[in-house]
Amino acid sequence: QVQLVASGGGLVQAGGSLRLSCAASGNIFSINVMTWYRQAPGKQRELVAGITSGGRTNYADSVKGRFTISRDNAKNTVYLQMNSLKPEDTAVYYCNIVARVRGSSSLENYWGQGTQVTVSS
Repeated sequence: QVQLVASGGGLVQAGGSLRLSCAASGNIFSINVMTWYRQAPGKQRELVAGITSGGRTNYADSVKGRFTISRDNAKNTVYLQMNSLKPEDTAVYYCNIVARVRGSSSLENYWGQGTQVTVSS
């Protein structure tokens, strides 16, 4: 009922920038929180940044000052602008939303397919 399509990943040199996008579609009534997570090889998935429907944001300490999360509610899309990238930012990045579909009163978690970000030194 809900699909998330992430894009924008790629290979970049240290110090470079990338912008990730994640578009949600389907039978969506409302989206509460939109979040980016990442998972590096051999490590657990970790929260990178989140944004509420009201625009309140939170960031992992490791990305504060370098990454910016934003959303376009009209397009059901969340973005992650990543600047000053470091090799340790290399991971698969996943988007997640907490949303309510039409006809339902409950909030559910939905995940995108992930997009690879590789930062070379």
